Amino acid sequence: MKKTVIAVIGCGRIANNAHFPAFAQMDDLIEIKYACDLIPEKAQAMKDKYPAVQNVITDYHVALDDPEVEAVYVLTPNYAHYTITMDALKAGKHVFCEKPITVNYALSCEMAKQADESGKILNIGVCNRFHKSVEMLEQLNREGKFGNIYHVYCSFRSFRSIPGLGGPFTIKEQSGGGVLIDWGIHFFDLILYILGGARLQTLTCDAHSCLAKNMKDYHYTSMWAEETSDVENGVNDVEEFITGYIRTDKAGISFNGAWAQNINKNEMFIDFLGDKGGARLTYGKKFEFYDGETLVTEAPEYDIPDMYLRESRAFIESTRSGEKNRSNIDSILESAKLLDALYQSADLGKEVTI
Repeated sequence: MKKTVIAVIGCGRIANNAHFPAFAQMDDLIEIKYACDLIPEKAQAMKDKYPAVQNVITDYHVALDDPEVEAVYVLTPNYAHYTITMDALKAGKHVFCEKPITVNYALSCEMAKQADESGKILNIGVCNRFHKSVEMLEQLNREGKFGNIYHVYCSFRSFRSIPGLGGPFTIKEQSGGGVLIDWGIHFFDLILYILGGARLQTLTCDAHSCLAKNMKDYHYTSMWAEETSDVENGVNDVEEFITGYIRTDKAGISFNGAWAQNINKNEMFIDFLGDKGGARLTYGKKFEFYDGETLVTEAPEYDIPDMYLRESRAFIESTRSGEKNRSNIDSILESAKLLDALYQSADLGKEVTI
């Protein structure tokens, strides 16, 4: 079978830590013709590490103008997702775009419309939909093991871990927001997926930026993406803590999220409460199921394959078949709508009806 020719635009953290390691296991499916980054050293580093990369470029239009390129991976900072994805779709390329779709819901809808008009696949990097634990919980719900899931509680909280303070992660114009758009999208999207396409009704949200108002006085033990930090000259105008309540047509969802809190705990889990059974998913890991009738706690044993590899294989297969899969943008728009509504509620200081 002919390999799909791809171009990778953006060679930063997510490309290096997740996607290129997956590409290295996809020799049977893809040919990497271009690695592109505005900083040429980053793209060259990918080529040095992965010799399958054929060319290093700094202008992504070179890849879009190449008729051999069939699919593009957009792995850039959030603010660049919209422009590059729209350009790629208009150039007749299939697109895999990392989460979030882009910085707001309106632009996300434009991207979905363009994908339909172009007749191309546009998948979003909601990798948890390909995590074995999430798949198993979604199946348990479909099989009725929970009974009626009436409430979900999720916590995505960490101790003093604001990423790249003063850099692109904390500049709202570039990121679209803080912990909600960075971590929350993963949690909320997998919840909506497991619930079976829940539709939003009302919600309320509070957002706080308290611990790094003065960036030079911010204390931390570690900072991921520290290479992007600019405490001296940068900006921090996003939230590091968020809390609230969401009503859907299937279940209520309460949540607390913190890039940084003054409690030295990492609390990353989701509780699904049903009238027949419940489950606690430790984020990124495994879950326990609690049977309300037998009072037995089940801790299934299973392997967890590489979700990035699985989502990437699914994307390439989707570009070939033309069939939209679980991470197609059409299935992710409700999550994007949710983020916008939560930020709106926090800005207005009141409940919002969707």
